[in-house]
Amino acid sequence: MAQAATAPALPAPDATAAPAAATIATALLDRLDAGDYAAAEALLTAQMAAAVPAERLQAVWESLPAQAGPAQGRGKVQASAADGATLVTVPLHYANAELIAKIAVTADGKVAGFRVQPAQAAASAPVAPVPADAGFSEREIAIGDGERALPATLALPDGDGPFPAVVLVHGSGPHDRNETVGPNRPFLDIARGLAAQGIAVLRYDKRSKVRPQDYADGKLTIDSETTDDAVLAVQALHAVPEVDDARVFVLGHSQGGMLAPRIAAYAFEAGAPVAGLVLFAAPARKLLDIIVEQNRRLAVLDDAHTSDEEHAAIDVLRAQVRDIRGGGEVAATPLNLPAGYWRSTDAVDAVTEAQAVALPMLVLQGAQDIQVVDADWQRWKGAFHADPAVAFKLYDGLNHLGIAVDGEPGLGQYAVPGHVDPRLVADVAAWIGAH
Repeated sequence: MAQAATAPALPAPDATAAPAAATIATALLDRLDAGDYAAAEALLTAQMAAAVPAERLQAVWESLPAQAGPAQGRGKVQASAADGATLVTVPLHYANAELIAKIAVTADGKVAGFRVQPAQAAASAPVAPVPADAGFSEREIAIGDGERALPATLALPDGDGPFPAVVLVHGSGPHDRNETVGPNRPFLDIARGLAAQGIAVLRYDKRSKVRPQDYADGKLTIDSETTDDAVLAVQALHAVPEVDDARVFVLGHSQGGMLAPRIAAYAFEAGAPVAGLVLFAAPARKLLDIIVEQNRRLAVLDDAHTSDEEHAAIDVLRAQVRDIRGGGEVAATPLNLPAGYWRSTDAVDAVTEAQAVALPMLVLQGAQDIQVVDADWQRWKGAFHADPAVAFKLYDGLNHLGIAVDGEPGLGQYAVPGHVDPRLVADVAAWIGAH
């Protein structure tokens, strides 16, 4: 989501600062909602106005419905002292997402910082320790070296090995090592389920989750977000004495599945070959096309109708995609990610890259997936249905996380606690065991 930097030094707020700051923050949001971006800019400090002038405020604000659906009001305003200013937080309700505005207000009543980001999900329950009789143990390791290293967990079967092993690669967004989505932890389920069946599993916190400062130069790409760290993880597994060096696999979920063939190619070049790939809910088409399609689909899921506001938001998104593909400067982009990032995703041809690496593959898909859909599944099948080294598994009733769902499809299903279907985990274990 969009964000702007907070000024580095601010005067301390007095005891009456919070109510006044809340009023100023609300006024900023009111002016943005009214489309009066010049008036919104007038509320900013000189430093902020230089960084985020009216046209930039407009680009950011008008991109939100394209990402999150129509606006549906705000939640309770809260204010607290922070870093010499007053930090005001305002929940922003949209049809397809919950966002939160964070607005820093100085003692003299100017906005020194403004950020819109996804609302944090309720804190998950602590991860239960591995039972003594589970047949495996877990230990912490690091992916990479020095201060840029990523924290990770290695689940290792009991015994001396050598064991087949798999790296779990996340979908898009700043995920932790368990790929936590609401109350669900699909990578925790998969890692422990496979480890209990004799397979070592490495899962790690994504760089965009634990070290977003590494992208401060604005040069985020699909490889710096996902591919490069996944290759480091493959190398780390090769260095584990108990791991069978000839049987290291990659299981990629969603965007991680789309990039799994590229990860394998880069890992081979790095001297850490991969024995096979598991593609779980993997896109087979361009992400820019899929994100437009997803927004069109979500617009009709709630009421079987696309409103005028939803149509307008989708038109904005489509225009952003055209501008990105046009190659010039872009004022606003999907999810406010750099245009260079989206152009790097457009350079990925997952099917062609999978054909080039020519590795054994297991392709998994939930029939109730509303994000990666039948068009992707059919493209994978069309390319590899005659390849004896590629197996396919389609699961009725499972969603994008591999969790069984009931009722109408929609984003709300991710808020329902569940676990990855044991059939899926067993199928992965059996396939790895056979390779």
